[in-house]
Amino acid sequence: MLQMTIGGTAVRVNWENNRSVEALKALCESGPLTIQASMYGGFEQVGSIGARLPSDDAQITTAAGDVVLYSSNQIVVFYGSNSWAYTRLGRITDRNAAEMAALLGNGNVTITISLEDAGS
Repeated sequence: MLQMTIGGTAVRVNWENNRSVEALKALCESGPLTIQASMYGGFEQVGSIGARLPSDDAQITTAAGDVVLYSSNQIVVFYGSNSWAYTRLGRITDRNAAEMAALLGNGNVTITISLEDAGS
């Protein structure tokens, strides 16, 4: 399974079971994926994946902790809410809204997605 760190802080993600997440896993087989994310709109961090993933965009309203795919090539992690057409990738389950805002709301961050070690 995949693991995520935000600015060096490990977060627990409940990943979706869809083709977008499967493609994300395949990208991580050659090593961790490092994404330079930028604050946008006062409610999210957005960063380029560097590749296009399959998507099944649908109009959704996000909440703090949601991880989605935007335009097939950008990952978005929310510390607020927005309504737009996204493909759900997962949800951070070990941080509440205030903790997500503290983690993401103070400037640009580096997001790393990698495959868990076999011993984890």
